[in-house]
Amino acid sequence: MPTVPPLHVDLLILVGVCALTWGLSLVTREYSWVDRIWSIVPVVYVWVFAAALGLRDARLDAMAVLVTLWGARLTFNFARKGGYARGGEDYRWAVLRQRMPGWAFAVFNLFFITIYQNVLLLLIALPAYTAWRHPSPLNALDVLLIVVFLACLVGETVADEQQWRFQQRKKAELEAGREPEARFVQTGLFRYSRHPNYFFEQAQWWVLFLIGCVAAGSLWQWTVLGPLLLTLLFVGSTRFTEQISLARYPEYAEYRRRVRSPLVPWRG
Repeated sequence: MPTVPPLHVDLLILVGVCALTWGLSLVTREYSWVDRIWSIVPVVYVWVFAAALGLRDARLDAMAVLVTLWGARLTFNFARKGGYARGGEDYRWAVLRQRMPGWAFAVFNLFFITIYQNVLLLLIALPAYTAWRHPSPLNALDVLLIVVFLACLVGETVADEQQWRFQQRKKAELEAGREPEARFVQTGLFRYSRHPNYFFEQAQWWVLFLIGCVAAGSLWQWTVLGPLLLTLLFVGSTRFTEQISLARYPEYAEYRRRVRSPLVPWRG
């Protein structure tokens, strides 16, 4: 019996996930179902490639473990913020619905929220496809990139923890009837970047792409589409998020002048 190529398996999973998340959005009128599987599906995609080589390729196995660590961290952070609870929809979708006619948002939901984002989740995992096509022993460059990936994972964890603790303190102050000292986080890594968590998130997928390049022995890989499109998505998302922040917090304009870097943690 012929073996189904792992890319075909992942494509079948993609079709199923698109149908599931779109259907759930129509039934529940909540549009964050892709957000809820964001930290899970790429893990599955990468392990499919690792399993296709019988978990005997050290590079692919390492990639699968790294993506699993990424997914576990993101799942935990998303869960503690209530992302999996009923009504845990991303606040930006509600803002967008107010700005768009109903038919336009329905089209946006199908083609951007559901199809585009799910395709993107497959694309960012496809450096594993490159490694699957070019099995070779793990080398020193792989080890260096693994260390960089883990450093970025730590950076994102620290940024999210700083943001979480700030939001918890802010919530406690408001519940006690006191005005918080600040209405958005500006300390820790957020003194050097307005969105350090976004930076480290993107960096991890660029590193995964480079690990695939090491396997192929060349930087010229079409799988660059994954991290490239992810970066473009984050650029648009960052601009939209900051528009909302400026509307809510007039003092955010001063924060932008003080912390000039929107992504890369950098002094000045």
